[in-house]
Parts: sequence; C-alpha cells; structure tokens
Amino acid sequence: MNEKRHTSSHEKVKALENQLDQHRMVMDLGRVIVSEIDMDVLFDVIMDRTRHFMGTEKCSVFIFDSEENELWSRVSTDLETNEIRFSAHKGICGWVFQNREPQIINDAYGDSRFYPGVDQKTHFKTRNMLCVPLINRRGDCIGTLQVINKSTGPFTPDDQELLLAVSHYITIALENAKLYDDLKVLDKAKERVINHLSHELKTPLAVLAATFGRLYQLVNQDENPSVSKTYQRGRRQIERLVDLEVKIDDILNQRPVAEQLRILSIIENAADLVDAFNDLSDPQKKEILDLIAQRLDALFAISKTKLENIRLKPFLENLLQEAQVGMGKRDLEITLRVDSDFQLLMDRSVLEKVLSGILKNAIENTPDEGLVEIRADLSDTGLEVAFQDYGVGITKTNRDLIFGGFFHTQDTDMYSSKRPYQFNAGGAGADLLRIKVFSERMGFSVSFETRRCPYIPTDTDLCSGRISDCKFIKDRDGCLTTGGSTFCVSFAKETTNARQPDQIPSTAAPSAQRRLSL
Repeated sequence: MNEKRHTSSHEKVKALENQLDQHRMVMDLGRVIVSEIDMDVLFDVIMDRTRHFMGTEKCSVFIFDSEENELWSRVSTDLETNEIRFSAHKGICGWVFQNREPQIINDAYGDSRFYPGVDQKTHFKTRNMLCVPLINRRGDCIGTLQVINKSTGPFTPDDQELLLAVSHYITIALENAKLYDDLKVLDKAKERVINHLSHELKTPLAVLAATFGRLYQLVNQDENPSVSKTYQRGRRQIERLVDLEVKIDDILNQRPVAEQLRILSIIENAADLVDAFNDLSDPQKKEILDLIAQRLDALFAISKTKLENIRLKPFLENLLQEAQVGMGKRDLEITLRVDSDFQLLMDRSVLEKVLSGILKNAIENTPDEGLVEIRADLSDTGLEVAFQDYGVGITKTNRDLIFGGFFHTQDTDMYSSKRPYQFNAGGAGADLLRIKVFSERMGFSVSFETRRCPYIPTDTDLCSGRISDCKFIKDRDGCLTTGGSTFCVSFAKETTNARQPDQIPSTAAPSAQRRLSL
C-alpha cells in the first residue's frame, strides 16, 4: 500500500516537473517569436522553432487574405520557398479557420476534409496533423497553425493544449509583423510625397521671389507707403519656405550609409551592364547607352562631402554672431567655452547645419532672461560639443519622437506664427531629423538629456516666455534649476585634431570663455 502511494506521489511530481518544463519552453518560444518583426524571417522562425518544440516533421502557418478569401502560406520545397494559396473553406485548415475549433487528425488521408494539394506541391506525405485557429485579441481569426507528422505517435489532447498556448504568441507576432510591414509601406509613401513636394516647391518659390522683387521695383512707394512692409512680410514667408525646402532636400538626399551602399551597388551593376553592351562601332547605340548612364547618375548620384580641418572656436563664434542677428531684441545670455586648439576634420556645410540647428533649437526653448551654455571637451573617444539650455525641457511623450522627422513639440498655430529664434518658435521639426540623417552619414553621434519644467508638465502648459513674468519661481536662479535640455554631438577621435589639456604648453592661454548677453 505504501509502495503504491509512493509510486503515485512520484508520478505526480514527475508530471508537475514535465508541465513546468513545458511552460518554460512555451515562454522561451514565445520570447523568440515575438522578438522578430520581419515577416519573411518570422515564417521561418515559427516553422523551425515550433516543429522542434512539438516534436514533428513539419509546421506551417496559413494566414487569411480577406480580399481573395484565401488562406496562404510560405512553404519550403526542396528547391525554393513558394507561396501556397487555397480557398479559406478548403481542407482541414479551412474547416478550423471557419469553425474556430482545433482539430486532431491522426489519419489525414482518411479524413474527407483533408486537402492533398499542399502535399503534392511540397512533395510531402502527411500522416497526421494537429491544427489550431489563430485568434487575435479582437476575437478575429487571422489564420491557422498546424504541426504535421508527430515523431512519437498520434497527437493527443495534451499536444493540442500545448499548441494552443504557443498559438497566442504566434498570433501576436504575426500581427506585429504585419503592422511593421504596413508602417514601412507608409514610410516609403511619405518619403515619396515629401520628395515630390520638395521638387515641386523649387520652381514656384524661385518665380515668386523674383516676382515679388520685380513688383516692389515697379510700385511707386511714395504713393503706396505701406508697400514696403507688405513686401518684407511676403519675402519673409518665401524665405521660410525656401529654408524648409533646403532642409527637406538634405534629409532626402543624405541617406543612411547602409542604404547608400545598397544603391551604389545597384548603380555599379547597372553601369557594368551598360559598359558590357557599349559597342563603339554603333554610334547610335553608344549615344543611347550614354544617355542611360547619365540618367542613372542623375537619379542616384550621392552628393560628395568636402572634408577640411575646421578650427572649432572661431567656427562657433561665427555661429553665435549669426544667431545674435537672428534673435533681434531677445534677452538671453549665451556662454561659450571651447579651447582654441580644438579642430575637426569635417564638411563645413554639414557642421554648420548641425551645430546651428541645435543652437537654434536651444534658443527657441529658452525664455528671455535665461541661459544657454556651449562647451567643447575632449574625451577618451573623441571631441564632444554640448549645447545646454536652461529652458522648458521636453515632455516624456515627445522624447522618443523628436528625431523622427517633421515632429514639433509646439502647437502648429504657435510655431507657424513666429519667426526663427523666437521663444517657442520650434519650426516644422525638420532640423533635428536633418541632424540625425547627417550623423548617420558622417559617422558622428547625437544624444540628449532633458528635464521638463515641473510647473508646465504637459505640451498644453505654456511658459510665460520671460523669467520675471513666471508666477511659479522667485528669481532667475530658481528658473535655472527647474528644466532644460543638453544636446551633445560626439565626434570620433580620428576626426579631431586637438591635444589633451595636459599636452598644452604652460605658456598657452587658458580656454577662452565668451559671454554674450543677447
């Protein structure tokens, strides 16, 4: 009696251990599957991992195509990966999809619902199968999951329970992958629209600018004294559009390095093909091929950068002077701390767009009577240029979005009614996206830290724009401890030409600090 009881207890413990092992495997399988968002890779991951997990010869996933009312899957044959489609009412998969009930079929060809067409296309013999529906959180069935030919015998209800547990992870992964594919299509469409608009803007803007200038010359200003103000206002709006068009052009043309290399490979292969058919004995054919080569170059040529050694201190001083002009009567203090020996090997135009864009962003987010600090320091990895403002800071919601492109933290009506460098101007969100694109191409990095002012925690909360007008703090020092952001641009050591501080001769002048009350 005791021996039977001991045996029974041992079996229960063993069964519990097996269940725990299965739960661990399900969790691990789920973690692997939901971490993949590329649909092409996901199919292979699901089939391979689930097959091993369930101890079967094959696994397949069929997804419902609502437009065609079909179930489709990518299945591997001996030669290649093919897409198989059939009616959503056909076969065991069709029955499970329509009825949303799992099915254990231990004699596939003995079941009248079985559809042998998949076996014929994949050169495979199905003995038994377990098929479960894939039902998402909205209650919609998006397809089926099936494992085929269990290696240790017939399928059991325990196998069905296990596969149902796995199916929840697979449903989530498939929907995430579809969403990712949809976003890629949307992103590509957005890029094409923006590219088209950028090209369409160029000619009308040039014509408008010339027309405005010509009209201003033709109008009698003595008879129309207000025409000058009207002209200046219109010209400012055209300049804003021109500036935006230039930024869009930079963003679209300065593609990430990986994409550039891919495009260059396509161009080189196309050029090789053109050369291979370029028969000098046929002038007409040669002219056509030359035109094709020129067209390829015009469509896909990547703008070259001109690297030069740039002395950082006078470069930043010049940016500050330009910012001072743009700020007009704004009351801000800007300090500059940079060693006169610091140099960068960079494209001057790119560096100017990057650093001036960050400086402009800092000024526009800092209230009057506030402070912006610019400093450059050497580190073990290279040179870091930091722009620290003691302004409003960025809300938690916006922190992950500001480099995403054409995203601005202010209300559109607010920034569109203000000039550059004014408090809360903000622009259309193109500056930071352009900086990100440049960083990917030129090999530097941009990071930021921010702290939102606790008295204006959300985007709809507004700063007064002048410290002395703030009802929450007593003085300037109180404002400088509430919020702000620091954007840091890090350049690799090989692009810098500067000595460490301990290498500077004792006779050298100390690091200059320039304080501008703007």
